[in-house]
Order: sequence, then structure tokens, then C-alpha cells
Amino acid sequence: MIRTDRHFRGLVVVNAYDVLPAIRHFIDRMAFEFKDKNVELEVKSAAEIYAFIGSDGELYSADLPYDFCLFLDKDRYISHLLEQAGMRLFNKAKAIAACDDKMITYMNLMHFGIRMPKTVSGPLHYSLLDNEDFLRNLINVIPFPIVVKGNFGSMGENVFLAHDYEELKQIETKVAYRPRLYQEFIESSKGFDYRLVCVGGKYVAGYKRLSLSDDFRSNIAQGGVGVEHTMSPFQIETAERIARALELDYCGIDLLESGIREEPILCEVNSNAFLQGIEKTTGVNVAKVYADHIFDEIYRI
Repeated sequence: MIRTDRHFRGLVVVNAYDVLPAIRHFIDRMAFEFKDKNVELEVKSAAEIYAFIGSDGELYSADLPYDFCLFLDKDRYISHLLEQAGMRLFNKAKAIAACDDKMITYMNLMHFGIRMPKTVSGPLHYSLLDNEDFLRNLINVIPFPIVVKGNFGSMGENVFLAHDYEELKQIETKVAYRPRLYQEFIESSKGFDYRLVCVGGKYVAGYKRLSLSDDFRSNIAQGGVGVEHTMSPFQIETAERIARALELDYCGIDLLESGIREEPILCEVNSNAFLQGIEKTTGVNVAKVYADHIFDEIYRI
């Protein structure tokens, strides 16, 4: 049964300062798929959301006449406040926060049997003093080459590869004052990985991403290309387990190849994976699957 007691309306929240073309495309695709369901989407930036904690410690928020929120920002504060105001977010605030910080992603998945690169969190660095104790200890845990990543970021940005100690020190000067992590380099997946999209904890579509240069990253934003690929049962099962463990309504999961019976290794999880590449490469109407999922969650009773 479908609820018919009121007009169907959904809120879309985007970043207050910068809305990427890929996000605008995401909104257009979702609006198109929702149109046939008589669901109207209204877009607001995070700066337009009137929600705050008052001097009495209570949540204050403007009337939000929406049935749900398609949250396409990574603002963990506004997302939590919207949930406190009673709104159902896609994705949920805790899922967005878990995916936004790569180290938190790995930590949340530690006990789910997910293979991942050996990962070391960088110590917090506040002063101008230099201390190489961490780097000296690091190379006893992870051999070269070592992948260095900022905990926050997407599209392959703030990701480096150190081939020796001198290069590692040079990279450290660039990233030392940011949350960061260090990982073993998966040689068997150099220059390629697999993007799998899941909706409601179920695999929907996926493709292989290839670097067209010597870059070890395969992100489309870094010049990589997407090609058709039939995912193995191992890859699908791993992606679904990750999506369910993080309680994600929608996500793009990037898997590396271990070279051992196609056993996948987790690279990253993106709670706001773009639609254009996956739909163009696979021909799967991912936006419709996501719209159907949201509609069923909110309106079918």
C-alpha cells in the first residue's frame, strides 16, 4: 500500500560552497526518476538549513515539510541535527560520517572479515617540531612502497606513493598537519580497481576502472576510464557485506585485486558515489533503483 495522505516531497542537501557538476547530474537523475512517482525534490544548501542547539541545550529547527532527505553533502553536524529533528536521511548521518573519514571506515569494518590493506594511522601533529620516530617505526610495519592518504578527500586527491624513506619524508612535510593514514601498496592491483554500487545492501552494478598512464590510482577524476566487467561472486559478496555493515542505503565500494583466487581487498567506500560513470559504462539505471529504494522505505506501508 502507498501512502496518499499528503503530497510527496523530498529535500536534497548539497554543500554550502561548492556543488560539483557530478552532484548536479546526480540530482537531475534522481529528480527524473522520482517524477513518475509524483515525488518532488527541493534542493537546499547546508547553509540554508535552519537547525541549531539552543542555549537550553535543545534542538531548534525550522519546519521541514519534507518526507525524507537525500543528503549529498558530507557535513556530519547538519546531518545529525536533521536526524534529531526527525528526518530520515539517505544515507544516514552515522553512515556518512563513517565513509567520510577513511580511517573510521577501516576501523568500523575491522571485525567483519573484510580484507583490507595493512593500515597505520598517522599521529596528530600540532607543533613545528620534527620527530621521525613515527616514520622509522612505520617502515618496520609496512614495507616500501607505502601509500599515504589524507583521511578526508575523494576522487584520488591527497593520495601519494612513497618508494623510499626520503620520498616518505618529503610527503610527510605535505600532510603532517592533517589526519592521515599509511597503507601497504597492493601491487597486484596497480593502476586498476573495481567500483561496485550497492543499494539497500544489495549489489546493483559495477565496472572496472583503469589508469591510462603510469599513475597507480585509477580514479576517473585522475584520468582513469571505466570498462565493463562481470563481477565475481567474491566481489559482490564482499561489497554487500560492507554496505550492510556500514548501514548504507547507497554507496560505491572500491575493491582491489589481491591476485589470490580473485579475493578482493577493500580500498575505499564512498557514500555519495557519482552516477554518471556507472550508468554510462554499465547501462544500468542505478538512479531508478535508488529512487525505488527510497520510495519503498518512506511511502510503502
